[in-house]
Amino acid sequence: MPGLIRAVGRTAVVAGTATAVSNRVSRRQAARWSDQGQEQQYEEPPQQYAPPPPPPDPGPDKYAQLKQLAELKTAGVVTEAEFEVEKAKLLGF
Repeated sequence: MPGLIRAVGRTAVVAGTATAVSNRVSRRQAARWSDQGQEQQYEEPPQQYAPPPPPPDPGPDKYAQLKQLAELKTAGVVTEAEFEVEKAKLLGF
């Protein structure tokens, strides 16, 4: 019987050691995976958004151009027909 008790004791020690080693390996692997997950999280560049396009250039002031055209007509540089054609171009008709 002493041989049987010795065999059971030896089996218990081996099983306990194997369980302890297995748990330690599992914890180490979990720690490595969590570290890798954090490293990958920080390595990803932040998403970049394109800046909004600038507002369209309003171009020259139509009112000022129309006023200048009227002054040219008043001065006699532009005829009535030319004035009407240029006015239509300015106003988009």
